[in-house]
Amino acid sequence: MSDIILFHYPTSPYCEKVRAMLGYTGVRWGSVTVVEKPPRPELYLLAGGYRRVPVAQIGGDIFCDSKAIATEIARMSGKPGLAMETCDREVAAYANSAESEFMLACLGSAFGGNMIKKMLKMYSVLDFFRLTWDRIDMVRKSSLDMPSGNDAKARVRDHLQEMEKRLEGGFLFGHEPTIADFAVYHGVWYVRDLAELDLVDAYPGVTSWMDRIKAFGHGNMTELSAAKAIEMAAEEPPRPVPADAQDGQWIGQPASVAPSDYWKEPVNGVLVGSTAHSWILERRLNASSTVNVHFPKQGFVLETGMV
Repeated sequence: MSDIILFHYPTSPYCEKVRAMLGYTGVRWGSVTVVEKPPRPELYLLAGGYRRVPVAQIGGDIFCDSKAIATEIARMSGKPGLAMETCDREVAAYANSAESEFMLACLGSAFGGNMIKKMLKMYSVLDFFRLTWDRIDMVRKSSLDMPSGNDAKARVRDHLQEMEKRLEGGFLFGHEPTIADFAVYHGVWYVRDLAELDLVDAYPGVTSWMDRIKAFGHGNMTELSAAKAIEMAAEEPPRPVPADAQDGQWIGQPASVAPSDYWKEPVNGVLVGSTAHSWILERRLNASSTVNVHFPKQGFVLETGMV
């Protein structure tokens, strides 16, 4: 089986979440850097109309959303605590809360003078406005309730204060990191390291925890081109769908899967697998190859009978 390949870009918090997990586990990975906003032709070939990053690839299997990618990293590294479906229930509940309320507060508090100055150093003025409008349009069309300004910062501080009390064992749920740590880390990373706000400075326990996770680095990475990744997907067929995932009313039927909260563009294919936690769509890559695209059920919706 090939190593995992990650499609990502440097300033995405969800990409940083996955990069940190790869650093912690030591799983070898290939890096394909993509642009910050669609269109992304290389990902359209592999994952249809899916707009978000990160996306991961293992041969002819494509994994959309960081939750699905975390499940693969947990499987490859033998660390079940890194996957929502195999970690402790309390850990999963905490991680889910972090990925919703806390993450939205982090995003809402980060946008301001520091972030604008940093982005203008990274992008041209035109690209900055294009990216900013893309994100504004995303929020406007989404079902998300994103706080902003002082309200967002107050929510971040409340969560950091709770974390400060919890971090007695070194990590949020003991002496080893779990999915909860990484589900919180990328939001704090966005506030502290990318936006360079001082919200975290008042919490020495959180600061030390951040530094411990950051020290994991990004692991054993090899740069790849998008063309090479697509070539690998065409050459290595998807892994067999487990037999217990092939028993369902709509298996073998045309279907689409789309996010339920923002950037809701559907991915069309044939439903070839359904588990308690995921859907698998088969898509045509080229005249002779197919890929299987994996989605978590949490945060996504399935429609069947699509043409």
